[in-house]
Amino acid sequence: MHNRPIYITDLDHTFLRTDQSVSDFSREVWNTKSKDAILSVATARSFQKTHDFLEKLHLDAPMILLDGTMIVSPDKKLIDLKTINKALGDAIVEVGLQFDIDPFIIGLKDMDLNEAFLYPRKLNKHQKFVLKGYKNDPRLQFNPENKTMELNLKIVYFGDKKTLKPLTSKLKATFKDAIECKLSPEKYSDGYFLTILHPEGDKAHALQKVMNYLERDPADVTVFGDSVNDIGMFKLAGTSVAVSNALDEVKAVADVILPHSNDEDAVAKYLKEQKR
Repeated sequence: MHNRPIYITDLDHTFLRTDQSVSDFSREVWNTKSKDAILSVATARSFQKTHDFLEKLHLDAPMILLDGTMIVSPDKKLIDLKTINKALGDAIVEVGLQFDIDPFIIGLKDMDLNEAFLYPRKLNKHQKFVLKGYKNDPRLQFNPENKTMELNLKIVYFGDKKTLKPLTSKLKATFKDAIECKLSPEKYSDGYFLTILHPEGDKAHALQKVMNYLERDPADVTVFGDSVNDIGMFKLAGTSVAVSNALDEVKAVADVILPHSNDEDAVAKYLKEQKR
């Protein structure tokens, strides 16, 4: 464990192809590499979704899920959880109403990691677009009252920049250090999304926790990513690698910028070249 190289990759737009598949090549390289390296993921996705994507991949380090709010071992043991409580969650939703926008709320129903994805009555075109991708998801729950849960992992607003930018400023001014706000362009559409998390519920804090768990130094890890939520992790890791389709602000802090995109198996090609 103590001298094996460690690689942690983001999923969407980084390791996964745009159609959200893992290519045979990527799977083969990953599983070969896992014999002499420690491999895992850091993703905005949930345990169930990540598990579905990765069922044919060998994982032996804890997974960083839901932007870092949750760290789970491959055998589903909860290592860390950072939630927003109901009182704070409901107060955040109230601020959103001033901007005429309702959020999606992702939370835990119980400590067996059963998640719920709550969606509101009022949906804008960006939210409708996102929801289409979830239509058969068993976690979906209609939330007409717009109330948050006891254990909220993240509160997410999809919309246009002119709504979400002032909403972000207002939330930061209102709640200060009680929450973390991340505003990013949405790659699948022309909109933006705002993710609200526990202040320590980000990938950088989670990466530090995983390194402590493995009894290794963050300098020992190589991370891969493409988006704003990867930047903290990039700054902490010994080596940070951006795929060619990464956002410019991510490339600006990367140690390595790959010549290939997620659709060209960029991460797997890089892993294959690393002899140790």
